[in-house]
Amino acid sequence: MQRTSHAVAAGGRVWVIDPVDDDEALERVRALGEPAGVLQLLDRHGRDCALVAGRLGVRHHALPQVAPAGAPFEIFPVVRRRSWREIGLWFPEHEAIVSADALGTAPYYRAASERLAVNPLLRLTPPHVFLRYAPRHVLVGHGEAVSADAESAVRDAVLLARRRAPAWLVASARSFFRSKS
Repeated sequence: MQRTSHAVAAGGRVWVIDPVDDDEALERVRALGEPAGVLQLLDRHGRDCALVAGRLGVRHHALPQVAPAGAPFEIFPVVRRRSWREIGLWFPEHEAIVSADALGTAPYYRAASERLAVNPLLRLTPPHVFLRYAPRHVLVGHGEAVSADAESAVRDAVLLARRRAPAWLVASARSFFRSKS
């Protein structure tokens, strides 16, 4: 499984998002500037958030409902279910959306024609909240970021999620059977 963490320098400080503990990555965070906090965007993405926050000497913000005072980002709800709680971030300075699990670019998220896709478990009820934003960048928790024509990638991922579900299923089945050979 591809797991991706992010460090976003904005407002003169660095926000670390859904991190795993890695010495090299933490050195890169420190090189970007003063760490401001560690953000956990998904209920089950504890990863190493508390450990990294401790190592950086900052607070661990687990699923905050509002942005910390002076934060250069907006928090918005993505999924609110008993078994899945997720928030997203909007960094206006960078025109960037951050999504923990609802959007992804890892192969197990995408049909063959997709650059960015809605999580397979959300394809039938895609989170339309992402359509409120016109991002230049989309940072995801699984896979590589999208920076080329990101706004249309988000629009296509959300609006075509249901229609592309059969293509995703075929791609997943092919991948599964290829891995067995």
